[in-house]
Amino acid sequence: MKQIKVKVIPNAKKNRIVQEGEVFKVYVNAPAVEGKANKALIEILADYFQVRKSSIKIIRGEKAREKVVELNISSQSVKGRA
Repeated sequence: MKQIKVKVIPNAKKNRIVQEGEVFKVYVNAPAVEGKANKALIEILADYFQVRKSSIKIIRGEKAREKVVELNISSQSVKGRA
């Protein structure tokens, strides 16, 4: 299992991920209302790392823009996507 730091930017024009050092900036077009941005975040990360959505869990920052997310994959896969 690998933990990554994520900064979420809701209400973006399009979904995308930008890696800045150890932090992944994730732009989501969903609003930060009623967990919609968190759901979109999980979908985007699952597609980016090519894992199931159930393999991704928000550990810290459920209601904040800066989050710690746990991925159920090897750490080599995370570095390989940089």
